[in-house]
Amino acid sequence: MITAKQVKELRDKTGVGMMECKKALTETNGDMDKAYELLRKKGAAAASKKADRAAREGIIESYVHLGGRIGVLIEVNCETDFVARTDEIKELAHDLAMQVAAVRPLYVQREDVPAQEVEEEKRLQRERALEEGKPERVVDRMVEGRMDKFFQEICLLEQAFIREPERKVKDLITEAVTRTGENITVGRFARFEIGEGN
Repeated sequence: MITAKQVKELRDKTGVGMMECKKALTETNGDMDKAYELLRKKGAAAASKKADRAAREGIIESYVHLGGRIGVLIEVNCETDFVARTDEIKELAHDLAMQVAAVRPLYVQREDVPAQEVEEEKRLQRERALEEGKPERVVDRMVEGRMDKFFQEICLLEQAFIREPERKVKDLITEAVTRTGENITVGRFARFEIGEGN
């Protein structure tokens, strides 16, 4: 028997509607972790359906850290002005700006990394694996794994979220898409640090 308390707990955790939470708990026999995972997967599927929709509204959030030594501007886009003004988007934009300040990504997503930079990194990782004496048949898999790490370091959406390292930044956005029902994207960002430009 699924209790109202369980449904409320899952709703608080995910921001998904009560009926969806109850359905997920019923499908997973009341297992909170499995229900959470199920809703995340459904949210990711729903988010990918919305990804083609134009996100031309949004906000620009600023964040200044360390007494004015680091500053970030970030553009977060959504489909409507109404959603752009919600606390949901403001909080997401603030979290993303803090992430940029703390972890220093260079690009929004892996598709933004110039092909030349990707090829150069692949070449370096391949040489490194061969220098380590790894057999040729294993090298390609190693390079693939190391490239994933490379993208996690330099791409905002691939990074572990600073407040909850078990989640990626793109998971935050997917969850916001699920809650708002709109496509949400990061347009661009800029990070400034005193002395860095000299």
